[in-house]
Amino acid sequence: MSLNDPNWGRGGGNRGPGGGNQGPPDLDELWRNFNRKLNNLFGNKRPGSEPPSRMPSNAQFGGGAGVIIAVIVAVWLASGIYIVVEGQRGVVLTFGQYSRETSSGLNWRAPWPIQSHEIVNLAQVRSVEVGYRNTIKTKVAKESLMLTDDENIVDVQIAVQYLVRDAKDYLFNNRRPDDSVLQAAETGLREVVGKSKMDAVLNQGQKIADDATPLMQAILDRYKTGIQISKVNMQNAQPPEQVQNAFDDVQKAGQDRERQKNEGEAYFNDVVPKARGVAQRLALEAEGYRARVIATAEGDATRFKQVLTEYSKAPAVTRERIYIDTMQQVYTSTSKVMVDYKGSGNLLYLPLDKLMQQVAAPLIDQSGVARTPSPEAPAAPETAPRSREALRERGRGER
Repeated sequence: MSLNDPNWGRGGGNRGPGGGNQGPPDLDELWRNFNRKLNNLFGNKRPGSEPPSRMPSNAQFGGGAGVIIAVIVAVWLASGIYIVVEGQRGVVLTFGQYSRETSSGLNWRAPWPIQSHEIVNLAQVRSVEVGYRNTIKTKVAKESLMLTDDENIVDVQIAVQYLVRDAKDYLFNNRRPDDSVLQAAETGLREVVGKSKMDAVLNQGQKIADDATPLMQAILDRYKTGIQISKVNMQNAQPPEQVQNAFDDVQKAGQDRERQKNEGEAYFNDVVPKARGVAQRLALEAEGYRARVIATAEGDATRFKQVLTEYSKAPAVTRERIYIDTMQQVYTSTSKVMVDYKGSGNLLYLPLDKLMQQVAAPLIDQSGVARTPSPEAPAAPETAPRSREALRERGRGER
């Protein structure tokens, strides 16, 4: 249809074959519909009346446009309202530059494109894996293989957990925070492992990780990343797979050595205290014997002095008493005594052993109760024709 068609822009008429509405819409009809909607929206519709079909005036057009602009401005200003949840921090940017930080709650900023905001979660614990990804079996050799102080290679895998400490530094001072933490963790761990022996790394893995934590934090603070390391966990520390079997043999040998060493120490702890006790007992016995011998010698010396004093006073009596005591000691240590008589030539036998057995035998009374003889029991009668006094006189006469 040509634009010069007189029916263009009219609401009625047949505009094509079949009488269908195939032409462009009527501008007057569109304007009336728009005014009717505005009147319904702002309550200006008169009951029973139809909106005028004429074109709006400049005042009416300006009033409708102002309302639309006001609505748009209100919506635009409302777009600056945002909510910060507890544990998070809001960072307001003015034309892309840092402006301020907002705490948790309902906040407002100038709408875009003047200002924008970023939400940083300070309570979230983030983690980075060094030497592996997802599982410890998925190793990253360029990160996990490290050289120790004794020139051995170990395979170390750790997990680093961190928090955001400063939202501004976290957003503006590093582009990829996880990569920064990973590189700092790898650097700190390599420094600690490079100063440690291989046995210490394998047997004290968590201590190695704890020692590397301050170094990691120092690196992150130097670059002002706004990140705080919370925990470094040692996941795995072992030799490379190529020498794993040989290292297992070395470990078994070391365990056997420690077991034998512990057994030796146990035997030492069992034998040495006993030997020390025996040695102490022998020393005490020797000390007691020494004291007894010294006391006996001193007693003998004192007794000899006393005897010497008495001997100087009465030599004959003292000599007789010494002889009697000596003979008593001799007779008490023997069970047989043989006496030779000069004149008769007969040998007198005294069965002292039988006599001693008879004296030592228990006496059985009539009631059948055994009793031991009292130490003051009468001595056996002498069977010799001469008494002891005669023998003494004879001995003194011979001397």
